[in-house]
Amino acid sequence: MDARDRLESLRYLVGNTPLLAIRLRFRGREQTVYAKQESLNFTGSIKDRMALHILEDAVLSGALQPGMEITEATSGNTGISFAALGRALGHQVRIYMPDWMSRERVLVIQSLGATIVPVSHAEGGFKGSLELAASYAASKDGVFQPLQFDNQANCSAHEKTTGPEIHEQLRLIGKRLTGFVAGVGTGGTVMGVGRYLKQRVGKVAVHPLEPANSPTLRTGNKVGKHRIQGISDEFIPSIVDLEFLDPIVDAWDGDAILMAQMLARELGLAVGISSGANLLGAIQVSDAQGPDAVVATVFADSNKKYLSTDLCGVEEPQDHYLSRDVELIGFDVIPPRPLRA
Repeated sequence: MDARDRLESLRYLVGNTPLLAIRLRFRGREQTVYAKQESLNFTGSIKDRMALHILEDAVLSGALQPGMEITEATSGNTGISFAALGRALGHQVRIYMPDWMSRERVLVIQSLGATIVPVSHAEGGFKGSLELAASYAASKDGVFQPLQFDNQANCSAHEKTTGPEIHEQLRLIGKRLTGFVAGVGTGGTVMGVGRYLKQRVGKVAVHPLEPANSPTLRTGNKVGKHRIQGISDEFIPSIVDLEFLDPIVDAWDGDAILMAQMLARELGLAVGISSGANLLGAIQVSDAQGPDAVVATVFADSNKKYLSTDLCGVEEPQDHYLSRDVELIGFDVIPPRPLRA
């Protein structure tokens, strides 16, 4: 089986996820926000969409040839996706990752046969990971770099899959989207979904989300520290166009942890910290838009890669946290459309 045949098979394992209709009360008003359940992808996160699309694009263009090594800098989920999909396509994978990411991320990547190079704060943290990956690729022949923060195929993955899926699933229940919110790691999700929605739906607000503790998008530089792994990686990626997007929304990391804990404890939805942040962002936008709002976001992954983090600890609520004013009621599932044969 050649790479194109393998890619054809892998498409059945990525994307086409259910859309959850989360029913809740926020400050006494009942509302419904929608979230794609991305933990049902191949390796359990939304990053499978981007990784598969980048690898497919590289295979078809000839940039990724048999026997080449895949090398990438990542904060975790992307490394898992490239490790699994790279091995499925027959490639060795080398991942550069800040050494403060969760232990579960490291173990999963290693279990998939990839090499991990941990990068400390002293070595430059995330920016150091990018520099070391680039240096390694330049020093050897036969190395392919996905360059997720700069590769427009990242945005295209969500423009071609995530955006259309959300639009179609809401159309099937008679809803028209008025807003979309997603945390910015690479920015591929918010940019790609935004491009599709603004072309297809028209008047729709598309908001990037970042940690209130570390407002990189607002300042252009790393400011402070936060615990929402996978977003706000110390810089604004080149594929992010803030002029194209609507105003930034934010969430405190402790608030995101509490929201994720509530989703698990009260609804049985075991999600990661960024999913809690995304829900808080969607609630803010829905509340601002009023009773006719139809706002969607993504639950990027599950809680399984955060069991050793503060997600499973005791988080003290603060007076300014929005989760204090949220009452979760329940959820319904809007299934994906069956894949064409």
